[in-house]
Amino acid sequence: MTVAGDPREDPIASSERSGVLYPDRLARYAAGWITPDPAVSAVVDQYWHVSWALDEREELDQPIIDLPAVTLTVEEGDVPAPLVVTGVQGGAWRRTIRGTGRVFAVRLRPAGLGVLGDFSPALVADATVPLTAELDERLHARARSIAGGTAPREQARAADEAITWALTDRAPTAAGLLANDVLDELRERVHHRTGATLAERFACSERTIQRACVDTLGHGPKWLSRRIRLQEVARALLTRPGDDLAVIAGDLGYTDQSHLTRDFRAATGITPGAYRRAAGELSA
Repeated sequence: MTVAGDPREDPIASSERSGVLYPDRLARYAAGWITPDPAVSAVVDQYWHVSWALDEREELDQPIIDLPAVTLTVEEGDVPAPLVVTGVQGGAWRRTIRGTGRVFAVRLRPAGLGVLGDFSPALVADATVPLTAELDERLHARARSIAGGTAPREQARAADEAITWALTDRAPTAAGLLANDVLDELRERVHHRTGATLAERFACSERTIQRACVDTLGHGPKWLSRRIRLQEVARALLTRPGDDLAVIAGDLGYTDQSHLTRDFRAATGITPGAYRRAAGELSA
């Protein structure tokens, strides 16, 4: 089975809501998005890739407030392992970048892990671990078929094909598809704190939504909403340099500036003001 179309590739812009805390570095990483084939849209949220070549003594500590998702990566060079799986992170995900390397990533939708693998997302919560056959034989086999590509677009095509095959063997569950829709809705309404409840929006009980999100991502919708909102905070702190924290806090539904500061510091270890200063120094 094959999938049609040539994957679309775009650079990851420093102004978008990527969660990368020092987005001026994105150009150094040759960071890009690749759009998955629509046939795998229930499983894959996004493909992304980075590559780097640093000086011998240079190291970069790269924190990211990533989207709540399980991410599968194929890696080469100065990296932890050739195949890696990263779970949903409570704080900022971090990696020290050194030497040379290349990463192609498959960011799964909530329903995706249940289609491609057999383990619970709780197994890799707050962790980045080598993906081995012992961890999950099914997911490992899919990842190996992607790793054969030599360039990001080629790997994207291989991923589209492998995931399309996986879907013929195992369809997304109803709970997984509901969690997909809930996460999409939370991403869309990050600037809108009023309106229909999720239960009203999806015509089901709050308990059903809670269970779907916990089973697929390890957290309920309130936690997921806070995480997505923190991504927007990081973006706003740099793209709205003239706005003080109280204005940003009000726009994003925080009770006050202190509330925003507590949430941001808990995730990143630094205050919003300190982050703004550090990012400004790096871009100067």
